[in-house]
Amino acid sequence: MNKVKKIAFLTGTRADFGKMKPLIQILENHQEFEAHIFVTGMHLLQRYGYTLIEVERCGFKNISTFKNDTHEASMDLTLAKTIAGFSEFVKNIHPDLIVIHGDRVEALAGAIVGSLNNVLVAHIEGGELSGTIDELLRHATSKMSHIHFVANGKAKLLLEQMGELPESIYNIGSPDIDIMFSNTLPDLQTVKSYYNISFDVYAIAMFHPVTTEHRQMAKYAKNFVDALINSGRNYVVIFPNNDMGSQTILEAYEPILNHPNFRVFPSIRFEYFLTLLKHSSFIIGNSSAGVREAPYYGIPTINIGTRQQNRVVSNAIINTGYQVNAILEGIKEVKNVTINKISDFGNGNSAEAFLKVLKSESLWKTNHQKQFRALS
Repeated sequence: MNKVKKIAFLTGTRADFGKMKPLIQILENHQEFEAHIFVTGMHLLQRYGYTLIEVERCGFKNISTFKNDTHEASMDLTLAKTIAGFSEFVKNIHPDLIVIHGDRVEALAGAIVGSLNNVLVAHIEGGELSGTIDELLRHATSKMSHIHFVANGKAKLLLEQMGELPESIYNIGSPDIDIMFSNTLPDLQTVKSYYNISFDVYAIAMFHPVTTEHRQMAKYAKNFVDALINSGRNYVVIFPNNDMGSQTILEAYEPILNHPNFRVFPSIRFEYFLTLLKHSSFIIGNSSAGVREAPYYGIPTINIGTRQQNRVVSNAIINTGYQVNAILEGIKEVKNVTINKISDFGNGNSAEAFLKVLKSESLWKTNHQKQFRALS
């Protein structure tokens, strides 16, 4: 009888958990696999909504937590402490595969621990481009990983250009698309009642720090808030991630905390967020949701600044600078946007594709000693 394979998922934020959740769910009761979840990072911070609750609400059997108390400006210390915590976890459960997502320092920590402990590492959604330090983290994580589950052919090609073996790259689409078009999303009235949102018409606002521009973030955040207030529209605002510069954004949000046109939340449950997004007038800020999820729903995006530079291009996206007038001009322009829904990130069957790969013998024969393939 074949040994049950232990799959360890590392999650540090509400965003990466939303991506990995369908993959965990499909393994949860599968007789060939045993899913384990290592929860750390923002999930355990009260200020950002203590989203460990959202992980626990899913009812997964094997959940472990590691609280990392480092300050937002200490991404290097966050990396170091996460390596220490995850290393102990790996040595305790002896996983056959570690699964990480994206471009956070927690993902890089998972890749480092796996590769240095001779454990296969699978990276979700590598091979993508952006305009910030996230890109460095994502590519470094890919190079420390053995297996790649990418969202599209462009990402696969980029990884091949980085010297990754084609046979180690699997195009499964973006896992959150599975949830976006599932029949499990709550209806809008349920969501609005749960979060006490009374607006009939609203937009979603999410503004994250750009670590390479942290000295300007206070000014950029103030401009963002001033533009939202001056627009006279209603907004559902969600806190940024906790990267360097997030404190200045939270301070900039103080004028809107009790403003009648705003509802501000540390975090919103992923499925509930998707319902709000699906029924919004537009999304504004610099979140990846604006360039990934929103175009799938045909929702316009006002993308501010450089954080999503070089990512997906869609006629539903209006790119602006950080100036108040530029942002207001983008808000005015929304009504003129002609939207063609995109399908660059799969068709909602990522979890099934992921499981199929895990059940293949070739995956488990992946060489733990990575090879570099030069382009001919």
